Amino acid sequence: MNTKIFRSRIRNSLSNENLQGALDANAERRVKGRLAAFSSIPDYQERRARAHAIKADVVRRLDEHLEKFIGKVQENGIIVHRAKDASEAVQIVLDIAEKQKATSENHVHPRSSESQLLFAKSKSMVSEEINLNHVLAGHDINVVETDLGEYIVQLRGERPAHIITPAVHLRRQDVGRLFAEKLGIPYTEDIPTLTNTARKVLREVFLTADIGVSGVNFGVVESGSLCIVTNEGNGRMCTTLPSVHIALMGIERLVPTMGDLALFLSLLPRSATGQKLSVYTSLINSPLQYQTRHLVLLDNGRYALRASALAESLCCIRCGACLNACPVFRELGGHAYGSVYPGPIGSVISSTLIDPRFACLSQASSLCGACKDICPVDIDLPGMLLKVRAGQSPRWNGKEGVGLPSIVKLGLGFFCRVAAVPWLYTGAQQIMGLFPLPDWIRIPAFTGWGYSKDFPRPAASPFRRRWKRVNREEGTPTEEGKSDAKTAIKREAPGETGKVAPTRIEPIERFTIELRAVSGDVVRVSEKDVRLRLAKFFGERGIDRVLVDDAAAGYVTGAATAREQDPSIRAGVTGALCGIAETGSVVLVSGAGQTLTASLLPEIHIVLLKTSRLVSTVADALCKPEVRQAAAGVLITGPSRTGDIEMSHTIGVHGPGELHVFLIDE
Repeated sequence: MNTKIFRSRIRNSLSNENLQGALDANAERRVKGRLAAFSSIPDYQERRARAHAIKADVVRRLDEHLEKFIGKVQENGIIVHRAKDASEAVQIVLDIAEKQKATSENHVHPRSSESQLLFAKSKSMVSEEINLNHVLAGHDINVVETDLGEYIVQLRGERPAHIITPAVHLRRQDVGRLFAEKLGIPYTEDIPTLTNTARKVLREVFLTADIGVSGVNFGVVESGSLCIVTNEGNGRMCTTLPSVHIALMGIERLVPTMGDLALFLSLLPRSATGQKLSVYTSLINSPLQYQTRHLVLLDNGRYALRASALAESLCCIRCGACLNACPVFRELGGHAYGSVYPGPIGSVISSTLIDPRFACLSQASSLCGACKDICPVDIDLPGMLLKVRAGQSPRWNGKEGVGLPSIVKLGLGFFCRVAAVPWLYTGAQQIMGLFPLPDWIRIPAFTGWGYSKDFPRPAASPFRRRWKRVNREEGTPTEEGKSDAKTAIKREAPGETGKVAPTRIEPIERFTIELRAVSGDVVRVSEKDVRLRLAKFFGERGIDRVLVDDAAAGYVTGAATAREQDPSIRAGVTGALCGIAETGSVVLVSGAGQTLTASLLPEIHIVLLKTSRLVSTVADALCKPEVRQAAAGVLITGPSRTGDIEMSHTIGVHGPGELHVFLIDE
């Protein structure tokens, strides 16, 4: 993308009132939600520093970590593919698709009358980076995005406008008109109705897909585990139901241990969506009994970044927080950037991972530092934006000042020479202050000033002179006074506001409070009363059939138990490996029959959890050997939810809309 196109998009974004309203609402809610979520971890700055150190070490020793990770993944039975660029990655997916098509033609298949392969795809920024959907469509493969926001922009023929919230640029009226046109429903602006419509359409996709595709948030080196973080349940559907699962992962998305994963899980959801933990944190170790799993590890410029001045950008965990904080993104939205990766992080990495011409995006920054302040991994984004401007992007072969007109480069060069000499700079500032530009003189629009930012008026009296005058009038501050002033202007970071010593809360009470805070329900019951209480629950809801796993089968009476994946079954009952007090989560692992599907397909999910199996923290749960040994597991924190339409919190998307935990006193 050249500078002229970028400026045209900037003008269009600034003049789009609908877009401005949508972006304002997103930024306000995201920032408030993030601050509230981080208030529960007063050691945020310490966690942030640890996370940065861990990721920096991973980047520094990437080859070593990759070799160990690949070995563990292969030991677990997952097929690993290495792709040096986008074309290789797409070809790997095409080869897998051809093999699956040949297999389907030789066996009875629920859609055997159709020639097109069906891909059910969960949200993946890597897939956008390699332009996967477009290429697969050219090979007669039907790819359906199943994340609500991604599904909406796919229907509109657009790219995602945000790393986390793909449809951030749209209002409910836009979605209502889209669904009326594309899905044939009556026009409505009711967000739950729109969400339920997408659920019904996409449920058939999940149940009949030949191949599921997902991204990977983290790869755990010590165990070869793949961690996928979602809220709606579509990620679990794509990785659990199809007989073939393809995971796409950038080579930098590694953490050394499960303990390190717990640290990053305390930062990612809070920064991305303002949650203590996302609804579904899936852990994939190996294929399920009926499955083949593939992992595609993508370079596509990451090694080049690692060897450059922009190596720190590989520490990014794709939370999208820098987009929400950036004053430029908050005015332009993602589509103005033209790249898959917008905002501050996109302005750093796009010229290497996507196209060298995206180096001009580095000019779309005020260098205010908001992106660095909010980054949960403490990446120096302003510093790297300056390096891109200086021509240090690995694939950029042009000169420094990319994206700037010659007249602006000339002016900045002159300014640098003047500013380097204190007496000359002071004199020039005084002269400019005495003879400021009148309002009727406009800086030419092609310089970048005038239509998207204001040229600052020089002050007649330099700051240094005013500072000295104040000191003479009020006296020079003492060292104690300087210390007080520093304390007064210190920014409060998330987790520091109103810091008080934590009150001790018993695990059962803490678990109950946290689960109810995310719209889950807790029922305290004795061991001897479990069957009776379950039967009563089924009777009150008119439920006559339930999907159960082996751990819960002995407790279910008053309803017929089923093992098949019947979409008409309204309730699923599962046991739980453990519960996590600090987040109100339950941990489920495969190996107990229908554990994963019973917790996913029905609209109501009931979990049987013994109080003795409560643990305090996410780290305690992840370090359990059962989590590492199971083919797959999931941390569930409340019923499925989405905020993809106007950031409106809507319960019940692809996963269950109700979560009831029967907490059993032994």
